[in-house]
Amino acid sequence: GERLGISGESGSGKSTLLKLLMRYWDPDSGKLTINGLPLASLKEESLHHLEGVMEQSTFLFEDTIANNISLKRPEVTQAEIAEAAKAAAIHEWILSLPDGYDTQLSKLSRTLSDGERQRIGLARLLVYDAPLVLLDEPTSNLDYVNEQAILATFKEKLKDKTMIVVSHRESTLKIAEKHLHMENGRLTDR
Repeated sequence: GERLGISGESGSGKSTLLKLLMRYWDPDSGKLTINGLPLASLKEESLHHLEGVMEQSTFLFEDTIANNISLKRPEVTQAEIAEAAKAAAIHEWILSLPDGYDTQLSKLSRTLSDGERQRIGLARLLVYDAPLVLLDEPTSNLDYVNEQAILATFKEKLKDKTMIVVSHRESTLKIAEKHLHMENGRLTDR
């Protein structure tokens, strides 16, 4: 349930740390543990159920907005998708589209702003509902007003989650209870 913020210059290793936690790679030396268990001992499927991720750039599938938010998981209801979109401040925009949640993103891909992509990614994260949330520059494409709205959503909707947030923005890092600084691949107290 703790929120950890990690700051640091570009290239210091913040995003790499999150990728190591997601097991994109295994470390060359040392070890990563979750609750005392070596990360490498967890099955990838178990790890995917444990971690919810929002990266700097949100990847969108050539599918409907609803399927992008739910990741086509059949157990996710339309009401849950809409609730997540409301919390991500993207619901009204989706409703303004001719096909609403059934809009094919392939038709919109060139006209979507980075902020719209990021808010769809946030809705996806909220629907996924993992206990460990990894956020890599989650507000980088948002203006101050939208950033503050999204941070309030994080505080409210993710309050019972363990969260690691990586950001250059001090305003984003304010949601964290504990702060560390990354420099040359090493974490230090701030």
